[in-house]
Amino acid sequence: MTNAPFSSQSPSLDSATSAPATRSGGRVAGKVALVTGAARGLGASFARMLVSEGASVILTDVLDEIGTELAASLGDRARYVHLDVRDYEEWERAVAESIAAFGRLDVLVNNAGVVRSSPIDEHPTDDWKLVIDVNLTGSFYGIRAAAAALRASGSASIINVSSEAGLQGYERISGYNASKFGLRGLTKSAALDLGRHNIRVNTVHPGMTRTPLLEGREFPQDHVALHRVGEMDEVARLVLFLASDESSFSTGSEFVADGGEAAGLVRS
Repeated sequence: MTNAPFSSQSPSLDSATSAPATRSGGRVAGKVALVTGAARGLGASFARMLVSEGASVILTDVLDEIGTELAASLGDRARYVHLDVRDYEEWERAVAESIAAFGRLDVLVNNAGVVRSSPIDEHPTDDWKLVIDVNLTGSFYGIRAAAAALRASGSASIINVSSEAGLQGYERISGYNASKFGLRGLTKSAALDLGRHNIRVNTVHPGMTRTPLLEGREFPQDHVALHRVGEMDEVARLVLFLASDESSFSTGSEFVADGGEAAGLVRS
């Protein structure tokens, strides 16, 4: 294979490297984002952050009542759409709703995910299929269904929410580990395929984060450099950066918010 990054078919350096002008009214003002798994937890925090910074957001989930209430609380720049990410036709409808409601699509946040826990030699095959279908195939479906709309944007961003479990192994969650590592590979391949259309594709890797699922439970983090769990807004600010034009030269990369866990272990 010939490596010719500056061939006659490549854009000029000036056009390829000039970042879009900053939009007024917020860091993502004028952009339209679709967020999966947005009814609660991290997905809800991403939706709130994007709306607060000027974006219009399509919130999707299978938790219709909670998602509808959240969208209503965010005002006219938010809509809720039912989406089971395992269903490609539902993906097509969600993308169409983004266009119908707001006229465009600039940002896709593949956040929906599930986890099932058991040793690999006891891991139910149905649980494996569920986790792979939601976490990995669901993200592929999203990229595939949204690609044409994102190309039309002219400057788009796909943010695949992986995990610390996409960077290192953990016992008892083989399906989740495999799906999150797989999401890194999918991201890099998509970044190469879509870069020519000025669509950036990156992964976000949260560590242990204080979501409603952690309420009333303790997870000591003495082994982590910062000695604490993360807050949802800390991850949401990373998603905001990747959704914005501030990250216009970043694609195919991992962005980690884990308090230093991936760096290694510290003594308690």
